[in-house]
Amino acid sequence: MTLVQDNRTPRDPNGPQGASTLPATSGSPLTRNRRWVALAVLMLPVLLVSIDNTVLTFALPQISEALRPTGTQLLWMIDIYPLVLAGLLVSMGSFADRIGRRRLLLVGAVGFAAVSVVAAYAPSAEALVASRAGLGFFGAMIMPPTLSLLRNIFTDREERRLAIAIWAAGFAAGNAIGPIAGGFLLEHSWWGSVFLLAVPVLLLLLVLAPIFVPESKDTNPGRVDVVSIVLSMATMAPIVLGIKTLAKSGPSALAVGALVLGIVAGWVFVRRQLGRPDPMIDVRLFRRGEFSGAVVINLLSVFSLVGFLFFVSQDVQLVIGLSPMKAGYALLPGLAAMIVAGLLVVRVVRKVRPSYVVAVALLFAAAGYAIVALSAGASTLMVLVVAFVVLAIGIGAAETVSNDLIVSAVPADKAGAASAISETAYEVGAVLGTAILGSILTASYHRNVVVPDGVPVADATAAAETLGGATQVAETLPAGQAQALLASAHEAFGSGVGTTSWIGFGLMLVAATIALVALRSARA
Repeated sequence: MTLVQDNRTPRDPNGPQGASTLPATSGSPLTRNRRWVALAVLMLPVLLVSIDNTVLTFALPQISEALRPTGTQLLWMIDIYPLVLAGLLVSMGSFADRIGRRRLLLVGAVGFAAVSVVAAYAPSAEALVASRAGLGFFGAMIMPPTLSLLRNIFTDREERRLAIAIWAAGFAAGNAIGPIAGGFLLEHSWWGSVFLLAVPVLLLLLVLAPIFVPESKDTNPGRVDVVSIVLSMATMAPIVLGIKTLAKSGPSALAVGALVLGIVAGWVFVRRQLGRPDPMIDVRLFRRGEFSGAVVINLLSVFSLVGFLFFVSQDVQLVIGLSPMKAGYALLPGLAAMIVAGLLVVRVVRKVRPSYVVAVALLFAAAGYAIVALSAGASTLMVLVVAFVVLAIGIGAAETVSNDLIVSAVPADKAGAASAISETAYEVGAVLGTAILGSILTASYHRNVVVPDGVPVADATAAAETLGGATQVAETLPAGQAQALLASAHEAFGSGVGTTSWIGFGLMLVAATIALVALRSARA
């Protein structure tokens, strides 16, 4: 179990520049300025993770053309990274307690940089999926230390809330940087170059973290529980596989069997944690209503964001026809709105109950989906931009408040476990966003697209799998066939977007209701 000791000391008005000093776990005091510099350094891995996710989403059309993946492979390219990441976050958090959180962060950074280079030169869809799995493995070493170190550095509630807002905004900032930088690379180089964006970020982290981020670790960690690690993976992978299979092919023995296996493994995992004196994750934390509610809201917020980006990134490029870089600029207003909303909500939540703030924020997210759904899948660029701005405002505010509630709803010595749960919710939401909404969209497209007669079998199969495949095949066909294929593909894709948008709208209403009920006892 990840533990963070709260080495709090009284404020010292005579400290440097009138700031309080807080001892780091390494034993040396941190001035206020050093705390904020440490936060800036910890933003680098956060930016890295969000950049990596967004860049890949925008590279999907080029990957579809270069590697000719099936629709399922295309989804797994996105899903496998957060799936492995989510399955290992808690166990890696426990391992970080033993060897030091900063140390594991640096080890993960080296591995992530190396595998990023491998992914950039992947020769096939299968190789890229495997590389993404490797990135998930090392990403699991990078993510847990960030929030737990932040909780250890910022023990003052007001400072910590602002720090968490900046931490959450880092994901949005990465999403903003990713499409623009990635779009530039995609217009001037091959799709693999987008993975190389991680390398300079990690090199900077490797230089600055040892200087500015204090080391911390648990002085009395529990034993490494290999069985629990296996059970956590045996819970996540089958459930996601079952959801993907259900969405794509309907009920089947594989889908039902995978879901049953995941649920059973999850039940055994929980029972094991309850029966151990040193559980890998303290599931009793979920008995706190505001804690469990905030975790669910975290998951659903990321779910809605990732699901929205999955279809809008393809819509603006393959249907509307923007270049990758212009597509990135089109989403920039929404990503900026997410950052601003996350920072401004810090002041709002001081005066308004968190349950009301989060519920209203999630209604904004629901409205974003409704705007797209009401356009019946025939959204113009302006409609998509406005919808994303509205949705992003809601997600930015909800994520900031829910993360603060997660780490503040537990004692200081449980903050590390809370951090791991929060980050796991992020990644589970990312997995399910593409697994559910992405699979439903892909299945709807596959059912409704009509490939003209006379198209070769291999090309017809590729065109029926993904919109990117149809776009590529159309370039090789005579004008009449190409026009007919693209018209059908765009209509089929738009129909799927409309369906998934209504689903996203409904889920955000559910999330808003959860916020009102589960967070009613939470206080700012």
